[in-house]
Amino acid sequence: MRAMDLLIFDFDGLILDTESADFQATSELYASHGVELPLELWARNVGTQNGHFDVYGYLEERSGKALDHAKVRQERHRRVLELLEPMPPRPGVVEYFEEARRQKITLALASSSPQDWVMGHLARLDLSHWFHSIRTANDVENVKPHPELYELTLMFMGVRPERAMAFEDSPNGIAAARAAGVYCVAVPNSVTRNLPLDHANHRIESMAEVSLRELLYQKQLGKI
Repeated sequence: MRAMDLLIFDFDGLILDTESADFQATSELYASHGVELPLELWARNVGTQNGHFDVYGYLEERSGKALDHAKVRQERHRRVLELLEPMPPRPGVVEYFEEARRQKITLALASSSPQDWVMGHLARLDLSHWFHSIRTANDVENVKPHPELYELTLMFMGVRPERAMAFEDSPNGIAAARAAGVYCVAVPNSVTRNLPLDHANHRIESMAEVSLRELLYQKQLGKI
């Protein structure tokens, strides 16, 4: 029997390090107004579209200046895309996909981001062909940390939660996977590394450091 039937991957910050690019672009925006962006506040929005941190409201409050929200949002978005344009997938990601294919394990993607954002980057990186299911914020009423994205993916793929493994980089993503009953491996990036990720079943620092074959073998032995 295979160790797992389905691997479910987050997108932002896990496959592509959009989280670091977004944090850098927003930090630069704040710095241009003489304000520091606190990571602990920014972290509320990582891995979800329902965060509780108002990026522009906080900047206005701290700088004492009114902002043209549409203009600064556009400038921030342009800077994020500029940072992402040369960025490859995170180390080890493609190797995980290749090993999953060798082991005949199905791959799915579950992201709290909008469909056009996810599909656009997957197309640019030529990665969309790896996935049998791609579910985004457009497909659900509730994004992470709610388990709906995971529940929908499991239902569509016809896989029981105990036969799936999730890979997430953020507290919100981990909470969603665990609430759906899916074993979750945390793979943090430079933004989420120091966030509370203890509710994951297991943690690795990079997919390049631990192969999927080794990870699944350890899981099958009950060592992780």
